[in-house]
Amino acid sequence: MIIEKIIGNLATLKERAPHVERVYLQSDDLVKRIQRVVTDHGHELGIRLRENRELVDGDVLYMDEKNMIVVSVKEDDLLTIMPSSIQQMGEIAHQLGNRHMPAQFEGNEMLVQYDYLVEELLQQLAIPYKREQRKVKQAFRHIGHSHD
Repeated sequence: MIIEKIIGNLATLKERAPHVERVYLQSDDLVKRIQRVVTDHGHELGIRLRENRELVDGDVLYMDEKNMIVVSVKEDDLLTIMPSSIQQMGEIAHQLGNRHMPAQFEGNEMLVQYDYLVEELLQQLAIPYKREQRKVKQAFRHIGHSHD
């Protein structure tokens, strides 16, 4: 089966099928418009999205009256950074920017993919953080850049 469009998302879908199969993806895979995946029931699917759109957790790839196939994002190994002041926020944002490290923000928390060097930096700067397994809402975007 080839999936070419997203039917909807579990968060907003009014009608659902009684049986749910899941496709578990790493957050990095959410940006891929073309990929081959396997459901938790062993069914192989091709995804070739016509629209220029990223997948998100809860997207419904297929649905009929009995079955639906839904995207579930696997948890990432993250550093959740919780600066206690604007000074700390500025320091860590500057350091991460110099490393071209993508970050996401949820409330007062900055999320970055785990990196032992960043963890050491947070310890040196005495910035509160925790390492955790956590789902992210979107893929981390690595931005290519060169210093000329």
